[in-house]
Amino acid sequence: MWSPNLSKLDTVLAQLTALHPKKIDLGLGRIERVLEALDNPHLRLPPSIHIAGTNGKGSTTAFLRAMIEADDKTAHIYTSPHLVRFNERITLASEEIKDEVLLGVLQRVMDANGGEPLSFFEATTAAAFLAFSEHSANYALIEVGLGGRYDATNVFDPVASIITPVNYDHAEFLGRDLAGIAREKAGIIKNHVPVFAGRQDDLVNAVLRNEAAKHRAPIKFLSEDFRAYRDQDRMVFDADDVLMDLPRPALIGAHQIDNAGVAIATARSVGLSDKAISKAMKTVTWPARLQNLTTGPFADMMSESGGELWLDGGHNPHAAAALANVMAELQDKTERVLILVMGILGNKDAGKFLDAFTGLASCVIAVDIPGSPALAPETLRELAENRGMIGQVGKNLTDAVQRAINTGEALSRQDASEPIVPPRVLICGSLYLAGQVLAA
Repeated sequence: MWSPNLSKLDTVLAQLTALHPKKIDLGLGRIERVLEALDNPHLRLPPSIHIAGTNGKGSTTAFLRAMIEADDKTAHIYTSPHLVRFNERITLASEEIKDEVLLGVLQRVMDANGGEPLSFFEATTAAAFLAFSEHSANYALIEVGLGGRYDATNVFDPVASIITPVNYDHAEFLGRDLAGIAREKAGIIKNHVPVFAGRQDDLVNAVLRNEAAKHRAPIKFLSEDFRAYRDQDRMVFDADDVLMDLPRPALIGAHQIDNAGVAIATARSVGLSDKAISKAMKTVTWPARLQNLTTGPFADMMSESGGELWLDGGHNPHAAAALANVMAELQDKTERVLILVMGILGNKDAGKFLDAFTGLASCVIAVDIPGSPALAPETLRELAENRGMIGQVGKNLTDAVQRAINTGEALSRQDASEPIVPPRVLICGSLYLAGQVLAA
């Protein structure tokens, strides 16, 4: 439904983009200047949890949100990017921000900025803090955009910090030195504020431990100080002071057991009840993270064929490995030809992403991602073929899904006398692509 506020909102977002043409420009000077002009709203937040890392930030935030709400409390939430509409990035007291409220805080940020350079993410972060300061909630969950130390969100004092698994991503901004990347992520650590860390490489583990020691911040690591693991169709959380038998998380994959574990350790440290934590395992949702699509035009196409359709926005090799593990588990349960419908941004390591699926995926249907700097589908097709997969190019998402169905059915049998087994199709490689799927 058309809304006059929507066109105004689009106009303001476009104006913010024009203020500072560089999409990402790490540093705190600009946002601190604007926040001061707004009377420092970031200093008037409810108890806040800061979440950094390479993979798992969104899922860990989703678990924490579910735990807070299961405890009959509310949360302000700031995440990025969005999938379908910008409002998804800002949640006020457990409700998506309304157009008129968002429009108001964005306009006030623009007025306070006075036409000076300010990146889009800095402007929207300032707007989120402004909205949070003027609405009551029990907690705030604030997700880092990129890095940590110089990320625009790194201007408030949290009650807990989380660092999810750290790996290579955004090399053009953070470099290819894993220790250096870890130091940037660890930049969110504050004096005496407890830190909860996901499963880490030994090098990252050492860096985080060292940075925490500098700030006299107690740090606890998954698998060392607390443990989370699957036990048949349940999940167990084990720490020095508790042993919890929990429902298996609604989010699929072994990596989600890890994310849930970090969220549980954090939630218990800020006073959320064990009963709420248990309930949240069943109620947690997070779109485009191993989402089994059952509605929408692409799901309808797949339903007619009898196959499975999955969607995930993971876009780096670490995420691909987690995805491939889940696809392999599904394959063990029900054997189907796996077809990837894939689009990925040009600054991502598409080759290493595909490496995770070598020997598992039979075919890659490469697609463009309109409106984004995507890798050319022809290049992606070539990368797939170099890894022994069949490579094709889809004209668009509809064409790609139909090609995946046809190719999967053809590959499922040796000759015409054998029955057709509908394929398992995974749309993957980019949150921007996932957003277009969900918006269709």
